[in-house]
Amino acid sequence: MNNLLNDHSEVVSFEKEMEKISPFELKDRLIQLADESIRKMTRTMLNAGRGNPNWVATVPREAFFAMGRFSLDECRLDWEYTEGLAGIPHKEGIAARFEAFLNTHRKEQGVEFLEKCYRYMLQEHRPNADELIHEWAESVIGNQYPVPDRILYFTEVAMRDYFAQELCNGRPPQGEVDFFATEGGTAAMCYIFDSLQQNRLLERGDRVALMTPVFTPYIEIPKLYRYNYKVTEIPANRMSSDGLHLWQYDEKEINRLRDTSYKALFIVNPSNPPSYMIDSKSVDMLVEIVEKWNPGLMIVTDDVYATYVPGFQSLMARLPHNTICVYSFSKYFGATGWRSAFIAVHRDNIFDRLLTRLPRKRKSELAQRYGSLRSDVENMLFIDRMVADSRQVALNHTAGLSLPQQFQMTLFALYSIIDKREGDMFRSRMLEIIDKRITALWTNMGFTLQPDPLRAGYYSEIDLLVWARKFYGNDFVEWLQLNYSPLDVVFRLATETSLVVLNGGGFDGPEWSIRVSLANLKTQDYVIIGKSVRKILDSYAERWRKSLPVEN
Repeated sequence: MNNLLNDHSEVVSFEKEMEKISPFELKDRLIQLADESIRKMTRTMLNAGRGNPNWVATVPREAFFAMGRFSLDECRLDWEYTEGLAGIPHKEGIAARFEAFLNTHRKEQGVEFLEKCYRYMLQEHRPNADELIHEWAESVIGNQYPVPDRILYFTEVAMRDYFAQELCNGRPPQGEVDFFATEGGTAAMCYIFDSLQQNRLLERGDRVALMTPVFTPYIEIPKLYRYNYKVTEIPANRMSSDGLHLWQYDEKEINRLRDTSYKALFIVNPSNPPSYMIDSKSVDMLVEIVEKWNPGLMIVTDDVYATYVPGFQSLMARLPHNTICVYSFSKYFGATGWRSAFIAVHRDNIFDRLLTRLPRKRKSELAQRYGSLRSDVENMLFIDRMVADSRQVALNHTAGLSLPQQFQMTLFALYSIIDKREGDMFRSRMLEIIDKRITALWTNMGFTLQPDPLRAGYYSEIDLLVWARKFYGNDFVEWLQLNYSPLDVVFRLATETSLVVLNGGGFDGPEWSIRVSLANLKTQDYVIIGKSVRKILDSYAERWRKSLPVEN
């Protein structure tokens, strides 16, 4: 591959070819190029392409392992102890034994926080203590199938509290919200697209809208033959008076959704990659559109970066009856490997109402699809259909997220709730880390990053044409676009400096933008990235100056 990049014409051809693939697939090619650069120059590769954080939340993990110690002891009570073999936890009296464990092991790692979780649940929800601890013990041991399959009872209780605090800023919608625990946000996406199609709420060729730039699966999935949706993009193209991106949406673009031929709207909020929360003006417009113009609009909002914007409020808080919310614990808690997330759907929702309005033939087809699960398929909720579809219906009896995953996500949720009550120390540290990294990046590029309370900052999307124009003028921008591919920057970063970033155009953002993850490298690494980006921009400018005719 390195030989390919030695000839300029072949470089251009290769870059054109790479413009067609997903930026996450392109990342693997860039890593290969960076590896080759490392072998030649003996330096370290810095990969700012993927958003896997380089931190972990330790306290909820310590509590997980502490609960594991207690639960294994419970298993050993069931049978006469045999090396390597024990029974299962039993419910009767388990809370009393748990409290004795807390008293005995109070000074051990994780036990103090585990007790805080226990006391929180008792004080806020007054459960049967034996039922609570038995669910937790079986969960950490993982000796049972998930029952209920959609989500465990006390896991859902914790998710409701977390959802209200972190995704609704303490103002959740009135009425009940149901949750489906899933194998990460990616599984949630797959399940939603699948069930919307299986239940004929979205048919092949239907019109949908996508707020861009956006996480690439939301771009790529609708294009698959199975769905083949007619996609309209609503770009975040608003600019400030001095020509900087605001990463917000124009009123004219949002108002296109008044057209009732748009069946669904897909949003990542805060956005990926710009990493900004949708502003209140745009949210108000969406509320008005649903209430006055397009009441059947189905909305899917992916809110995985919610915790990085203080005071965040999901669209589901404002439009609960039309919205499905996806949330993953992967980013905030450093838990991409746990694959823990949820889908939230209000009990009173447009999805269930649309099911009742399907033609008789469609209802008959769906009765056949889900008929092995229940006789009254027409009364089967959309969220329960997602659970069934996640296991091809026939394996519905083994559906559900694994019990250990559900218990860990319970501890993650309770950690955030308890942390807020105790001064928000964990959140403050997270925001401080992100702020230092993004400041290091932008300062060393020599670009200006305006303060913005809507910025999550987990990623940064940098439109190089904006800064090329500010530093060198329109003539330089025209020359740059004429002579180089938008991918040239990411390839040069990989081959010349062993830095891997993603192309913003792959997220349907500005073609000449790059996406840098602020999550997975050290602060000093972003100094290097910032300087390298600016060096490449300046090198283009130097070539441009040399290409200008010499004045007599």
